Formats: sequence, C-alpha cells, structure tokens
Amino acid sequence: MGVCHRKQRQSSYPELPAVGEEIGELYIPKLKAAMPIYHGTTEDELEKGVGHFAGSVLSEETDNSVLSGHRDTVFRRLGEVGVNDVLAVTTSAGKFTYRVRKTRIVDADDRTVIVPKPRAILTVSTCYPFNFIGSAPERFVLEAYLIEHVEG
Repeated sequence: MGVCHRKQRQSSYPELPAVGEEIGELYIPKLKAAMPIYHGTTEDELEKGVGHFAGSVLSEETDNSVLSGHRDTVFRRLGEVGVNDVLAVTTSAGKFTYRVRKTRIVDADDRTVIVPKPRAILTVSTCYPFNFIGSAPERFVLEAYLIEHVEG
C-alpha cells in the first residue's frame, strides 16, 4: 500500500505509536459495538481488533485516517452501517465523532481508500462480500467526515 503524505503540524500525540500498540477504540452506536484499534494492519493487529493503516494520519489530523478489520470478526455486521450513521474513535487525543458520508464497494487492489483528503476523514474497510469463503475479491468501504472532537 502507498503512504498518505501529510504536512507537519502540531499534534496532540506526543509520539507516533509503535506498530502493534493499542491506540484507541472504535465505537459504532448503530451496532452497539466497541472494538480496540491497533496501530498497523498486519495479521497480528487484525487478529486482535481493528487495524489503523500506519501510512495514514491519526484521528485528530486533517487528512485520511484509515481503519481495517476482518469481515468475519470485528466487522461481521459492518454492512448494516450506512450513510448518516455515526462512528466514534477514542484515543489519547480525545473522542472523535464522524458521520458516514458514503459507502462503496471497490476491487481488493483499489488504493483510492488510502489517498490523502483535504479534511478530517475516517475511512473504514473490510473484505467483501461478507459471506465469501476464502480471499474476497472486493472491499466494503465507509467514508465518514469529522463532526465533533472533544479533547481527552
């Protein structure tokens, strides 16, 4: 995967997390589901919870923060989440509330989900179809924009 380039700016995070480190929680009110977020998207992180793509920004920064998870574990019901639903990410920098702007299905090798954005965006992806056996050919993607940040 490519790396999202970002401008240097003041950050609420004293230092970047290490790969494998738990960095927060994703809460999806519609599903009444809370899941831990780990920095990195290797199998080690995805076995434990939601992975934060290390090449993307952390939640408070203006750009694209990318989260991924397995469709048969943490994101089993992600297809029930749609436009205008809310997602909340809590980290050491506070609570970030996002509203889903769009959902889409893309090819597994589509890298548009990790491109930089001009505003604070949360992109959440998982393999698709949800009931597919084996390596799924597509990805289900939620794109949400930041609507509130309460400092931690």
